[in-house]
Formats: sequence, C-alpha cells, structure tokens
Amino acid sequence: MSVVRLKATELRLLDDLFEMHGGYVLDFSNRTFAEFFFDELGVDIYSSCWDGGGTSKAKRLRFYLRNNPASTVVKTLRALWDYREAERRRHGADESIPAAEEQFYDLIERLGGARPRPKRRESSKADDVSLDPSISAALKADLISLSQLEPQARGFAFERLLKALFDANGMSGRASFRLVGEQIDGSFEFAGDPYLLEAKWTAAKTGVADLRSFNAKVEDKATWSRGLFVSDSGFSESGLTAFGRGNSIVCMDGLDLFEMLDQNLTLSDVLRRKVRRAAETGQPFVPLRDL
Repeated sequence: MSVVRLKATELRLLDDLFEMHGGYVLDFSNRTFAEFFFDELGVDIYSSCWDGGGTSKAKRLRFYLRNNPASTVVKTLRALWDYREAERRRHGADESIPAAEEQFYDLIERLGGARPRPKRRESSKADDVSLDPSISAALKADLISLSQLEPQARGFAFERLLKALFDANGMSGRASFRLVGEQIDGSFEFAGDPYLLEAKWTAAKTGVADLRSFNAKVEDKATWSRGLFVSDSGFSESGLTAFGRGNSIVCMDGLDLFEMLDQNLTLSDVLRRKVRRAAETGQPFVPLRDL
C-alpha cells in the first residue's frame, strides 16, 4: 500500500483547520470521534492499529493520515471539512483562518482529489417554473393510484411518476439507468448540479443499509454529485440516527410528495428548503411540514 507523505506545512494547516492543538480534534469527544469515523468511513479509529503516534484524538488522526493511501486521506479530510463547515455555519462563526477553503482544496488537489465545481449563478430552468395546478392535481392522482398496483409494477410506475415530476419542474429528468455493478433509478439537475435518484416503495420504512448504499453510489461519482432518496414509506428513526450527518444525500417521503402536490409547490422550492436545512443541520431528512 502506497501511503501519503504529508508535508510539514500541510500538517500545520490541518492542525489549524481541525483545531488539533492540545490533542483535540474540532469539538469531538472520544465517543463522537469514534462515531464520526465509523459512520463516515467505516473505521474503528480507536483500534490499536492507529495507536502508533499516541492515544489522543489528534495523534490518532495524524497517524491515520500518514498511514493510508491518498484516496482514503482525501475522503477523510473531506468528511472532516464538511463537518467543520456545518458546525461553523450552525454556530454562525466567522472563518478564523485566512483563505482556509483555498488552502484546504489546494491540499486536496495535490493528493489527487478535486475542488467542488463552482455553483452556476445564472437562473436555471427550474427557477422559472410555475407549476400548473392541473399538472399537480394529475400527478397527485397518479401518486394515490399507485397503491392499487402490484409491487413490481408499482416500483416502475413510481419511477415514471418521479421522472414526470422532474420534467414538469424543468429538471431534465432521466429515467432509470445501469452502470457496471449497480442500478441508479434516475437523475435530474437542480441548481446547476446533477442529482442521482433512488426511489423505493416498500411496506417497511427505509433503514440505514439502503441509505448508506445509495450514499456510497453518489460519493463514487463526481465530487459535485448529490443524491435524492425518495421513500414512499419514509425512513426509520434508528436508520437515520445510524446514518449520521453531513452525507451527500437528502431525503423525501411519500407524505412530502403528497403535500407538495396538494399545495401546488414546485419541486425546486421543496428541494431548496431541504438542501438548506441539510446544510445547516447535517440531517438528511426533515419533513416538508417542518420546513
């Protein structure tokens, strides 16, 4: 395994960015540090194999970064950066490090990662859509009728309904497509970014295994890709808790869809609210009625 060689200046930058002076890392306790590494990376950071540099959180993190390949280091640093930024926004804290983001992504690029694609400022098609009430009514009727179908037919019909919804909202919906080894239920564009779609209509609420599986599909694509998981039956509380925060997907349930169509809201408006709340809190699913 070829491990990363981080320069002394880069290690000092990481110490500053992630507040690693004195053995700490950001605001993590021992418990939340362990949970973060397990939820985000599937790693037991308190395993003895990461004791080589010392037992504090900061020393474990430095040793981990020095003893993993570049791809793992990039993924780890991105996860820590996303957590840092989410917490900074949540507390309304100003950036204390000059050119922090530029310096961070300079390092990510040196390690073989990529900068996020700049957000397009021009208005997208979805921004200009005002949904005809008759279209909302027709889609709502189709949504209600799906419960009368057999399970397999219902799944395909659900995907078709969602594609029609994206198209009606000017989001360039693409139907189901297959890559090597995986199935993607569709894709669309929102605010200039591509979103992958996962759609489920099952009796049971969606749990952590499906959430993690879809999140992994999204994160394996381009760095600016995002995901929308639509589960008609909703998401289990235990699954959302285990899934954690700061991931690459947002979620909608069947009640979200019904209320959106019943109130004749545009999908772009609903997604904008959900994406903003996810950025503020790290939570992938907040019901539309609570936004």
